[in-house]
Amino acid sequence: MNATATGSAPFTRRTLLRTAFTAAVLAGTAAALGPLLRARRPRPATAPGRELVPVLEETYRGRHIAVDAAGVRIDGRPLHVMRRADGSYLSGVNHFESFATPLELARAAVDEIGTARLAAAASHHG
Repeated sequence: MNATATGSAPFTRRTLLRTAFTAAVLAGTAAALGPLLRARRPRPATAPGRELVPVLEETYRGRHIAVDAAGVRIDGRPLHVMRRADGSYLSGVNHFESFATPLELARAAVDEIGTARLAAAASHHG
């Protein structure tokens, strides 16, 4: 009895290659879409690499400084803060000096900018 009498196609080299190609396309699509789908999931509050920063507020030299998980703000305006590999922080106001904590960094930024105000929106590196 041949394969066509039972209603199934014979298992040929062409069928094997088509099955292998389809499996490869599906695996490639899953590999490409996986990171995109994972990125859409809500992240836990303590995602790796982003430790939870307690809310700190103070008035320093007449300026209101707020440091929290969203970042550092001076008088309600965001200060661009970068974390260095050694754990220290530096800001867009002074790229040449690093500080142990975001609060120290904000105080130094207030010292540096004097009576000037920060820009309304934080700049983004492209």
